[in-house]
Amino acid sequence: MKKLNITEDLLNKFASELENQEKSAATRTKYMRDARRFAEWTGESGVDKALMLEYKAELGCEYSPRSANSMLASLNSLFRFAGRDDLRVKQFRLQREAYCSENSELTREEYARLVAVAERRDERCALMLQTICCTGIRISELRYITVEAARRGETTVSCKGKTRKIFIVSALRDKLLRFAAKQGTKYGPVFITQNGLPIDRSNVWRRMKRLCKEACVPPQKVFPHNLRHLFARVFYENERDIAALADILGHSSVNTTRIYIITTGIEHKRKMENMNLIT
Repeated sequence: MKKLNITEDLLNKFASELENQEKSAATRTKYMRDARRFAEWTGESGVDKALMLEYKAELGCEYSPRSANSMLASLNSLFRFAGRDDLRVKQFRLQREAYCSENSELTREEYARLVAVAERRDERCALMLQTICCTGIRISELRYITVEAARRGETTVSCKGKTRKIFIVSALRDKLLRFAAKQGTKYGPVFITQNGLPIDRSNVWRRMKRLCKEACVPPQKVFPHNLRHLFARVFYENERDIAALADILGHSSVNTTRIYIITTGIEHKRKMENMNLIT
């Protein structure tokens, strides 16, 4: 079969298709970065299956299986768009981990310290931390937390082609409405920039990182998505209902949700010690 040439025209059309599919801005950026990296690697050579397998092998040597699979997913999407399913490759097999590293997951105690420091230094950040952790929303969904939603006690979130309802508990409602009144925000998103635009991912990330040292929390644990993981673990500990949790998080498959609720090695060991099977 004829080789596929990764031209600038193809890449531009692929970018347009991703936008038409309503992929998030972060996803579009990631897919295009992976596609352009591959285009640079291939140079003037057309792509056939042999070349694609060679690239896959190189990724397997340079990156972790999870990272390599993420890049392959971007390229498989490009090939599908180009009508060349024959170039698609299988991802690397991953062994499901029984527990996560205690060096990566944020604990409730660490979260509490971050909020305490933020309340002294950055009221907006403190409320953003609590909003994400209390609702389980994605950072990109923070714009759906509006003054109107706080008054109702719920909001409707649309992301990745799915719509779901998010409840805002009374304690969080009160904080959101007090903060909005203090800022003079009468309607629309509660968290906005000085220009009146919804606050973005990078802004939240920077604010969170500034808290790490004073809160005595490792920086590698402090990023918005870890708050979503903490929400998932606490919800599952209380309710033991993975199907309901998947609905709240907006996951299409409970297999994705399972990644969020695996315990750390320390917790895993404690549970085994409590089995008391040695007589």
